[in-house]
Amino acid sequence: MSSIPTGAAGAQTARTSLPPAASAAIYTAAVMLLSAPFWVIVARAGIHGSMGVLGLMWCPAAAALLSALVTRRPIRAFGWRWPGFGYLAAAYVIPLVYAAAAYGAVWALGLGRIDTVHYQSMLHRSVGSGLALIATLGVAIGCVSALGEEIGWRGFLVPVLAQRFGLTATSLISGVIWAAWHVPVIIFGDYNGGTPAWYSVTCFAAAVLGISFVMAWLRLASGSLWPCMLLHAAHNSFVQDFFTPLTGDTGHTAWFIDEFGAFLPVAIIAAAVITLSRTGSRLRSPRQGSASF
Repeated sequence: MSSIPTGAAGAQTARTSLPPAASAAIYTAAVMLLSAPFWVIVARAGIHGSMGVLGLMWCPAAAALLSALVTRRPIRAFGWRWPGFGYLAAAYVIPLVYAAAAYGAVWALGLGRIDTVHYQSMLHRSVGSGLALIATLGVAIGCVSALGEEIGWRGFLVPVLAQRFGLTATSLISGVIWAAWHVPVIIFGDYNGGTPAWYSVTCFAAAVLGISFVMAWLRLASGSLWPCMLLHAAHNSFVQDFFTPLTGDTGHTAWFIDEFGAFLPVAIIAAAVITLSRTGSRLRSPRQGSASF
């Protein structure tokens, strides 16, 4: 995978008074502290039981703003520029492709089944119209919460790490922090697959680490956080609102589907390898891309 030269976050970020490692540590501490009350709320009320989820998903943005003040990193360096259409198209299509591949394999192997009756009873509409609604309005609504996370993870954290590390290390470090941030609601809440906690956490972490490579590439190659927001929203909509509800249980299906099963992480990692093998070398150098941040 391609590496990013030191300083890849651009000339704007170089004016921060703290080294990248310190800035990343400050951000990580801030996001964990701000999120703690919302972890408790979500763990008690459930993922669908309160507005705590929306509050939790905007904690990374709040932490980014606070960290920017402390480290004197300009907020305009978060990546507000509008990207090229190709980056947005990739952000939208990639989650659909890896989700379809993962669930298609589950259905083909008989580890789950297509349950149109259950799906239609949930949405009160056909599978086709349900997919159309999710692919448009669902993704658009999902962008509201996804933006809160992406301002933090890809707006602040990834460019800071990229000042010191290459693409591989930047993706892994940001992915580990991103995955760890989810662990409390996986273990203590109902954001899991109903399988043992260690299994849900392992599968989820593998999926997050895989997609972190695509997210970091999108952010640094496009100079924009908007493709990351769109990919995040598309992932949540296609996986959580379409493919998982469409899949019926054949006995042990929970072990294979959703973000907490075995198949989606494999498909995501494969998508990351394919994407970066084809596009990773197109990253801008720091000076070429600094005006885009």
